[in-house]
Amino acid sequence: MISLNPKDNTERENYKLLIGSIVPRPIAFVTSVAEDGTINGAPFSYFNIVSSNPPMVSLAIQRKNGVRKDTARNIFEKNEFVIHIVDEENVEMINITAASLPPNESEIQKAGLSLVPSEIIDTPGIKEAKVRYECTLEKIVELGDSDSIGTDLIIGKVVHFHMDESIYEDGRINHQTLGAVSRLAGSNYAKIGEVFSIERPK
Repeated sequence: MISLNPKDNTERENYKLLIGSIVPRPIAFVTSVAEDGTINGAPFSYFNIVSSNPPMVSLAIQRKNGVRKDTARNIFEKNEFVIHIVDEENVEMINITAASLPPNESEIQKAGLSLVPSEIIDTPGIKEAKVRYECTLEKIVELGDSDSIGTDLIIGKVVHFHMDESIYEDGRINHQTLGAVSRLAGSNYAKIGEVFSIERPK
């Protein structure tokens, strides 16, 4: 067994250990609105469920040289955002949005994605996702050392669900028709693959 102290590693070395072993990771494609009205979109794989009562999700966005990324800044300023589940049909378009663009350029337009209005919030979503959550900002937690903030941990409350009819069955989501993809390390992604069941002990 190899034992490593993260304090002896560089940030990049710790990053590689984490993303290589915490797999697969669900991917959130997030739309947000900049101060000038530009609709920004970006994928994040530091994403998960926090609570179902009320429904909440978490999104961790790493800063660059201590500076908030566009998505985190937009969410902080507007207090809302939309999360989409990345699937086999939209993953290539979503990948295009990962390019670094100036804040006043829209990744949505660059990727050829189609905007759709939200029901509860002002931030639009994209048509090409089978699942999207309209979210309001519950809390931002700044994480890092005492002398530098490295990550914005965003907790969002889901205020409206949108689901394609093809994946919705009696109040449940069909994982096969959703076809969600997940993030591995490097340029690698994964499909759902083989599914097996284990009964929980009574």
